[in-house]
Amino acid sequence: MIAASAAARARRRDLGTISTWLNQPGVATVADKGIDKKKVLATLDRILEAELAGVVRYTHYSFMIFGYSRIPIISWFESQANESLAHARQAGEMITHLGGKPSLAIGKLLDGHQTDMSEILRGCLDHERGAQALYRKLLAQTEGRSIMIEEYARTQIATEELHSGEIEKMLRRPG
Repeated sequence: MIAASAAARARRRDLGTISTWLNQPGVATVADKGIDKKKVLATLDRILEAELAGVVRYTHYSFMIFGYSRIPIISWFESQANESLAHARQAGEMITHLGGKPSLAIGKLLDGHQTDMSEILRGCLDHERGAQALYRKLLAQTEGRSIMIEEYARTQIATEELHSGEIEKMLRRPG
């Protein structure tokens, strides 16, 4: 037991030494190796802003649904708002991981008070495609240079493509 605690203390000491070394000026971490940090941080800020706008968009749309199908539709919008918030948090964490400060701005908000379900869904589709474009830009900036950010971008692209596909299905006429 004494040997185990001595070994644990040695590991913590070694990790502290590594952490101290990594935080020295001029030491590149895996995440910043070969990336244009300024451009990547700017793209991550746009992603954060877009995802925060998604929270507002989907929450607002959930208020504007009326009729027989209201309950399942508002549940879907609420889940999309929650997912946008989770995506915003991930973007913020990426920004701070790279040493940046997350933007305090929010992306483009709604143009009006739509109540037509087709128009609302088209607005959602535009929003999802815009997010895809931002994640694709991030992927292009980091591909082959940062596995962590590259995988994050790929995962988010796949998620946004799935959302777009679901919205496109909802816009189709049955039959």
